[in-house]
Amino acid sequence: MFKDLDPILHSQLRLAVMSLLISVKEAEFTFLKEKTKATAGNLSVQIQKLKEAGYIDVTKQFKDNYPQTICKITNTGINAFEKYVENLKSYLG
Repeated sequence: MFKDLDPILHSQLRLAVMSLLISVKEAEFTFLKEKTKATAGNLSVQIQKLKEAGYIDVTKQFKDNYPQTICKITNTGINAFEKYVENLKSYLG
């Protein structure tokens, strides 16, 4: 039987962000923007949705007088991603 897919992760950009973070654990906004080829505005909105879901933590700080945003995957995010992948396999099986 087909299992429900997490609507938070079922967005292409949010899934891309989570896929990147699952492998590196944390990344700067600029790295995510470069890898996903998303606009800053769209990426910012999707990061906020992941943060509100508890899937990532976002830290804003300054580095050499420039703003820096660091995104880090949470344990909740790791569990949700792994469950999403398992549920997706039920569609492929």
